[in-house]
Amino acid sequence: MATPSAHADQAPGSSAEHWLVSVVRTLTTDEPPLIPIHLSVAEAWDIAIKAAGRDAERLTTAVARHFALPVADFGTAGPAALKLVPEKVARRAVVFPLRQDDRTLTVATADPVNATVEDDLAFASGRNIVFEIAAPEVIMDRITEHYGARPDDAPIEIEADLVDAVEVVADVTPEIVGQHEVESAPVIRLTNVILRDAVRLRASDIHIEPSGREATVRFRVDGVMRTHLKIPMAALHRVISRIKIMGKLDIADRLRPQDGRARVMVENRSVELRISTVPTREAEKAVLRVLAQIGAQKLDEIGLQPNDLTALRGLIGHRNGIVVVTGPTGSGKTTTLYAIIREIANGEINVMTVEDPIEYELPGITQMQVEPKRNVTFATALRAILRQDPDVILVGEIRDAETARIAVQASMTGHLVLATLHTNDAVSAVARLVDIGIDRPSIASTVRGVLAQRLLRRVCPDCMTSAPGDEERGRPGFTGPRAVGCNRCGRTGYRGRLPVQEVLVMDSHLIDLVNQAASTADLQRAAAAAGMRSMSDNAMDRVAAGDTTMEEVDRVLGSEAPEPEVGSVVAVVSSAARTEEPTAESRSASSETMEVLERRVLIVDDDPVHRAVARRALEPQGFVVDEAASGAAAIEKVGRGEKYALIVTDLSMPGLGGREVVTCLRAMPQSASLPIIVATSEAEERLEIELMEAGADDYIRKPIDPDRFTARVRAALRRAAARR
Repeated sequence: MATPSAHADQAPGSSAEHWLVSVVRTLTTDEPPLIPIHLSVAEAWDIAIKAAGRDAERLTTAVARHFALPVADFGTAGPAALKLVPEKVARRAVVFPLRQDDRTLTVATADPVNATVEDDLAFASGRNIVFEIAAPEVIMDRITEHYGARPDDAPIEIEADLVDAVEVVADVTPEIVGQHEVESAPVIRLTNVILRDAVRLRASDIHIEPSGREATVRFRVDGVMRTHLKIPMAALHRVISRIKIMGKLDIADRLRPQDGRARVMVENRSVELRISTVPTREAEKAVLRVLAQIGAQKLDEIGLQPNDLTALRGLIGHRNGIVVVTGPTGSGKTTTLYAIIREIANGEINVMTVEDPIEYELPGITQMQVEPKRNVTFATALRAILRQDPDVILVGEIRDAETARIAVQASMTGHLVLATLHTNDAVSAVARLVDIGIDRPSIASTVRGVLAQRLLRRVCPDCMTSAPGDEERGRPGFTGPRAVGCNRCGRTGYRGRLPVQEVLVMDSHLIDLVNQAASTADLQRAAAAAGMRSMSDNAMDRVAAGDTTMEEVDRVLGSEAPEPEVGSVVAVVSSAARTEEPTAESRSASSETMEVLERRVLIVDDDPVHRAVARRALEPQGFVVDEAASGAAAIEKVGRGEKYALIVTDLSMPGLGGREVVTCLRAMPQSASLPIIVATSEAEERLEIELMEAGADDYIRKPIDPDRFTARVRAALRRAAARR
């Protein structure tokens, strides 16, 4: 792979002397050889090392002394800095990110005079660049070690015995497949490599997707997407066809979405695959949910805090009513529900479930699979279950008013109903049920309690170190672990996940507030006064115990939003709003706060480089920029009361994409009229129309041009002001 020139701003053939010649003169009395300035930095270093008669380490020290820079300390490298510099940029520029803070990014380089590299890194990271010196060979070794052992364009090594490493297991008897074009050994081997690696890395999902002239295979490990390998487009078609055969799908139909399932044996482990394929402009995309058959855990095995475990056991001890588990997709709701079922299914009661899909088969439990094509929906299945004399009913998800009403009726007639909802926290379940169409008296009389949860990545015990005190969070002396990265955790610093929850128990005071149509904020305060510990509090306990890091808590839960202190600008504004004659000071503070809010922009993108580019474009123009690394984090920020003048969201993100973000924001009263711009690299006119119809105010294509981007933001704000 080509490396940048040692002096990118000088043309080949220039008579200027290469800066390495001056360094070589300090190491030898011989006249140094000519080092052409158009050589790559690695080639220039090779000549300098031979001329000086020294090894790379001695030359590194001499270069560092020449420029009064330190020698690179790779022991300080952390995953946060790695995320700011994409692998392709690091390889092209021959730099390795070491450390970062809010203002600077420290990188190892072999060419400290290359201003082009410095500017590119500053633009990509949104930080000032600080150089430390290392030899090119050392830097490339570190890039390979930390970013991945195989560059994007390297061939895939496949063992010959992988043809039989993954065995498809039929439900009854193996089926002989006659599609010889996708049963050839290379296709089977490549598919088996993907499945085997996914199981070894504990991936929950496999994404096989077209990306330009090649295809990308990505794994979701511990809730975070990572690129695993690149394959040619020709291989993509054959691999997806092989997967469709495994799931008994129609390989000839590439124009419609298809869903299927398959059970395979991977290295003597039974694994169930949920397969989904969709057509794209270039080719099909396949997503496989990987379900290892490890069985459901018990309630005391899923990681509940002792107080929350006691509260939850009290809730499921009721003979009737509704117990709700909330959280976004992938937050472990189904695992918690199965653990509850294992707790109460003692053989003396009749437990029935309605699920989509059935994740794990539980012995002694009647489980129904939702099949809309056969008119088996949550609502119709619930009606049928009520005629089966159940004691406990599990509803995989309450999605609509009909399902919610049947669940409420079932809870009123002597059944305990367990169900899931998609809300940000426990208290918001009340508002969600009201939005669905359930009246408040019914909610107050049937809902026994709500458990909300998220999953945090567990810090790797093999490479974790202690972090310094976190003064800026208002916790002087607070220490927690720091994720470093090693071979066992795939250089991420994390291995495995653990839950963080909050349990709301409906007492008489909360029931009265629900009947009185109290706000979510009032319910939150009442729940806290009754002893409910928030997810943020429980997450801080996890950090204090050394289980996870503050960075992971911020990634999953977002920044904390403490109550405003007396004397703060927000407190002054709130106080002024409650008085008939505000003071001059309060009017000034209110005006200042409104001016800030009118310039506050939220950038929603899972790529930190894209967020940094947008920030660098807007902040010099006087905007105040906040960031969210996912659609769910953005929705949570707005739902928590964060105020913005405008939101810019990426279209393609894991979990909630740009369409879903727009839909959710338009459904929330506080953001129903908020200007929203969607950014995407796709260039289809139809897509722009769809986004506008979904509620977006504007549409901008990537890569972002700073001047054009800023102009579109200002135009959207002007249109919003005109509407007001």
